[in-house]
Amino acid sequence: METKPALSNENNYLDWSVQLKTYLMAQDLWEIVESRSDPPAPEIEAAFKAWSKTNAMVLHVIQMSCQPNRFSDIREISSARIAWDTLAEKYKPKRPDPSSSIAPVPLRKDELLDSSKSGENDEKGNINGDVEIYTELNKALQSGDWNAAKEFLNTHPHAISAKITDTKKTALHVAAEAGHEHIVEELVNIMSEENLEIKDFEGFTALAQASFRGSYRMVECMLGKNKNLTIMGNDEGNIPLILALYNGQLDLARYLYLLTPLEILMPENGTMGAAIVSEAIYNKALDIALDLVKLCPRLAIAQDRIGYCPLYALACMPDYFLGGNELVFWKRWIYSGIHIQSAGPINEIHLNIQKSAGNLSNDKEIIGLGLSSLSQLVSNLQTLLGIKHLYEMKLAHVLSNELLRRMRDQLSISNIQQIRAGRVEDAILRATKEGIFEIVFEMVKANPQLVWSHDARSRNIFSVAVEYRRAKIFSLIHGLNIENGLAGFPDFTNKNNLLHMAGMSAASTSLNQIPGAALKMQRELQWFKEVESIVPSKSHGFLNKEGLTPRQLFTKNHADMMSNGEKWMKDTASSCTVVGALIVTIMFAAAFTVPGGNDQNKGFPIFLNEKLFMVFIVSDALSLFSSSTSVLMFLGILTSRYAEEDFLKSLPTKMIIGLSTIFFSIAAMMTAFSAALFLMLCEQSWIVIPVICLASVPVTLFVLMQFPLLVDMTILTYRHGIFNRKMERWF
Repeated sequence: METKPALSNENNYLDWSVQLKTYLMAQDLWEIVESRSDPPAPEIEAAFKAWSKTNAMVLHVIQMSCQPNRFSDIREISSARIAWDTLAEKYKPKRPDPSSSIAPVPLRKDELLDSSKSGENDEKGNINGDVEIYTELNKALQSGDWNAAKEFLNTHPHAISAKITDTKKTALHVAAEAGHEHIVEELVNIMSEENLEIKDFEGFTALAQASFRGSYRMVECMLGKNKNLTIMGNDEGNIPLILALYNGQLDLARYLYLLTPLEILMPENGTMGAAIVSEAIYNKALDIALDLVKLCPRLAIAQDRIGYCPLYALACMPDYFLGGNELVFWKRWIYSGIHIQSAGPINEIHLNIQKSAGNLSNDKEIIGLGLSSLSQLVSNLQTLLGIKHLYEMKLAHVLSNELLRRMRDQLSISNIQQIRAGRVEDAILRATKEGIFEIVFEMVKANPQLVWSHDARSRNIFSVAVEYRRAKIFSLIHGLNIENGLAGFPDFTNKNNLLHMAGMSAASTSLNQIPGAALKMQRELQWFKEVESIVPSKSHGFLNKEGLTPRQLFTKNHADMMSNGEKWMKDTASSCTVVGALIVTIMFAAAFTVPGGNDQNKGFPIFLNEKLFMVFIVSDALSLFSSSTSVLMFLGILTSRYAEEDFLKSLPTKMIIGLSTIFFSIAAMMTAFSAALFLMLCEQSWIVIPVICLASVPVTLFVLMQFPLLVDMTILTYRHGIFNRKMERWF
């Protein structure tokens, strides 16, 4: 079938690997498993970010296709290729010795037919004869030829319930997998309810095939005859609803959710309910997740199939929260003006089931969600302003915050055993890593003991916040009376204390918003200095497992960044020096070749008494002086010693002055040019005005290209600090 199978042991490894490989190839993801080359270097940000995202997607697919006892084999592996190779090495069957095999004696076709009639029956009495006799039926179903399939079924009535492929698929499985909806309808009409419940070798019914494909027509047809199919899954609990969610068939998933009994989703009945909430979160079906948690709050911290709670899934999705989306000012303005209706009606998914199901195949509308007015609002906004994406983003934020609130409420009444069973600490640490302040704040506030959460290496939430440069989360330490206790303990593995964590290189993603290697180095120094001012004095000289102090570790880990920062500074300064020197030359010459020339008797400029002449000469002087200043600043950058401390204030200050003065000199030069042109061609305004307008082009280009860098550099250099030191007690 087209779904991703679950690896259980060596008995199904080959089928698992073939089908999963086909799926990854269809999604253009197989190359990262097949490639033997090393990943891009972190310094190549764009390539490394793209590789990391693809690797995470493939690794997630591999993890989700493993049974829990197989997932433990690759839990600590972060490379999709290594995870694949690890499973292959452990579970791939060894090739048998040809000399020891015994070739079977082939049967004649009539013997095959007889054997099928007297063959062994499965648990539901369905005939399991040899599949070769069904080749003709299989081809007809694959090609969509119902007449040929019907003729075969009339001749061999037992074939309607027989497993006609090597993977134990029935005719209905094959038709559903091939996507032939008209054949599925015909087959369902002549099948019994029990026939619809027949499973293939993976434990999936034909409804599972249709659910994974997202075919409303097939699903409606099958459920119209046997509604019990919604609760029938394989051994891992993959019911049709989970498969629809897993493959992103969200509208169909909402329909299946309406028809799935709530009783089987309770935590005491297994991991199915928590798995549905987690998959709904991962696949952006927050309405389903929110409704299910509302109906059964205990699912918020119940274990799913891989041992985590749905809170962990939410902690993996920073885009669901405002802090995880960097918006420019005009998008922030539009975002703030979008009003989302109360989440109350959205949760009424269990209303009007029959009406919704009846309309589903006709217009495929989102059922039972109370979103008709909101959908109309989306359409209007998209037409007028083209901001559908912002609306969907804010809707996701509203739903995720409501979901978080309900999870927090459940956490506040849960005991320590329930918290540990759901691995809530792992969720808090993952939220810290992703920079989701809301989750960390709400969860620790609901249960203050979670402030002591730590991973296997004994890193607490503040150590993780420093390692991944999450300033807002780390600022929470100032609202605690035990900040020295949280800051002073090293981890078990490398003996790194909090200041050592600041000395490690930041993840590339945390520095993506900072332009230029020099400013990245400055940001790293600011982090180190800020953390250094917080931790106890004894931490400054503490040696880690490598025998390095925090400062030594910082120098070691940032050597390449400092080298890149030096190169960036010098390249920028060199380019700007050429521009500044050119302006100096031009404006110096212009001061002695004034427009209109000089009086031959007295030597004074002819336009000396004109107001525009004073504008010209003042602008010329300002441009000359400012460009000279910029050249001196850039020369200072080129001749700097480039010590670590220079990146903190000295070098950025010189760059700020240099860029500011060269920007001012360009503007003054264009002003002088415009004034001179007016003086000489004052009666030819039809020429002067367009030319003066063109004179603004260089200034505009400089503003667009360099002014954002100047603003960022000024903010990063002269702001009051990274952390909020005025944080009050928050729990």
